[in-house]
Amino acid sequence: MRLQGKAAIVTGAGSGIGKATAELFAKEGAQVLTVDLPGKGTGLEIDIAADGAPKKIVDAAVQKFGRLDIVMNNAGIGSNQLAEEFKRESWDRVLAVNLTAPFFICQAAIPHLRDCGAGRIINVASVMAEGTDYGLSAYCASKAGVAGFTRTLALELGKFKITANYLLPGAIKTGMTSPLWDARPEVADVWAKKSALRRLGQPIDLAKAALFLASDDGAFVTGHGLTVDGGLMLRV
Repeated sequence: MRLQGKAAIVTGAGSGIGKATAELFAKEGAQVLTVDLPGKGTGLEIDIAADGAPKKIVDAAVQKFGRLDIVMNNAGIGSNQLAEEFKRESWDRVLAVNLTAPFFICQAAIPHLRDCGAGRIINVASVMAEGTDYGLSAYCASKAGVAGFTRTLALELGKFKITANYLLPGAIKTGMTSPLWDARPEVADVWAKKSALRRLGQPIDLAKAALFLASDDGAFVTGHGLTVDGGLMLRV
């Protein structure tokens, strides 16, 4: 019960990393507002990139629980287009969901995290925040941005005993990646073999890392990017 008495927001909680994290947080004693798109079966169904959504999300948690201790910005989308062919609307959507919305959710949450005396911000970036691949210009830019603003939050909010960290997942089998890998098992096998641990990551691997950062165990860790990739990037 490492999160007993805590209240948390987890976005992108309809599947994958978000769902696993929300379930683990609840098991450890937290009250959790789960957030995802309409039709995903979460507590609050909203597009996080919609006008006014960040404040609505934070207000909903505070109204429901009377406090807010943990913010986990997990919701994200991918896009694969070569830079020369990238459509402006695709670029704007990736940046809006992956970067802009998480920042403003954090901004809206700051007063409540300050009030709780030991607030936690956990943002999900990607190993692609520090790497790259063909067609990932918007995705890489958005995830590098998440890492950058999270470090700044850590610096600015440390005096309030708020920690701010980000996760760097590698090849994880989630709702976003599973359709590709299920359709082409040989691709999944290639990525598994690239990992030092010779397997794909599972959502629970990220959830356990998030729990560490959310709990008292991670109280002296801030401004940090925690790589959870099974050793995928060791040879890059």
